[in-house]
Amino acid sequence: MEQRRFSGKGHWYHETQTNHRSDEVLPLVPEAANVDDRFLLDLALPEEMSTACENWLAPARTLCGLLFPLRVKVSRLHTLSAYDRLSTALTVAQACGVQRLCNHYAALLTPLPGPDSSRESNRRLAQLTQYARQLACSPNIIDAKAQQQLDEVGLTVYDIVLLNQIVGFIGFQARVVALFQAMLGQPVRWLPGHHIQPHTEPTVTGALWTSFLPEVEMRFASAQQMESLARWRSVPPLQALCAVLCHEPQILDVMGDILVNGLSDTGHSSVKNTSAISAIDFLNQSPDRFSAAQFTPLLSAGIPVEQAITLLAWSAFCGWLNRLNIALRAGE
Repeated sequence: MEQRRFSGKGHWYHETQTNHRSDEVLPLVPEAANVDDRFLLDLALPEEMSTACENWLAPARTLCGLLFPLRVKVSRLHTLSAYDRLSTALTVAQACGVQRLCNHYAALLTPLPGPDSSRESNRRLAQLTQYARQLACSPNIIDAKAQQQLDEVGLTVYDIVLLNQIVGFIGFQARVVALFQAMLGQPVRWLPGHHIQPHTEPTVTGALWTSFLPEVEMRFASAQQMESLARWRSVPPLQALCAVLCHEPQILDVMGDILVNGLSDTGHSSVKNTSAISAIDFLNQSPDRFSAAQFTPLLSAGIPVEQAITLLAWSAFCGWLNRLNIALRAGE
């Protein structure tokens, strides 16, 4: 039987059965798809803050375009479609509970054709959704079985690297958006009982860490992969990961730019401040509820606003790194 794709979707939150209705189903906030700033989603920052953070915000905006291009060409080695990428982004946005992100990715996803109606496609989408939610909310339960299930639904090495980068990046984006909303004093909308398990402490991956995915083989590496390896193999937060992440060197390069162009020098002495520790923990675990009530105490404790922003953005970046460490490590 011929497999068909349908333009309309009468489901919410990735139900795996495609609706045969032809009626167009609009997102809750369709205008959320149309933004000039794909990372901050048109949050209006004070000029001095925008200038102070531009070095790391600029590559973050670039990464939005790399992870979610307007057109995605799938191949035997790169099978994640535009729908797969955006449905994963929406899953993580919903897990984080930041409404601005949910509106944006829902609006981008809705017009796209869903997967065909085969059992294999339904199983694949269900597995992508489950994995993304688990890694976003409860990263410590990702194990060898979860990794094997990605292989069982046909994901390649390149797909798995890209999938984990999307989950980590959207978690980072959600927390940065929540952070700037708190700085601006904007109210938050949250679901009672919504909670994300804290990720592991932001430590550098040790020498004993190994990946379950193969590293890029030097004899087959492209010029871009070789350049990316040479650039990041000596940067401690990326040192152990880069030989695997450089399967997608463009994404690794921009991720590294976010790190070295503004988040690597954050005045870490502020972390000893009780208000800073409390704010970091709250942002990591409940980005949907992070508000001025958590941000203002940092300023009251004498931490300059730009330093407070960079420190909390760094903690969000550590969450991205740690999810990559957990997701890609060899399972026991």
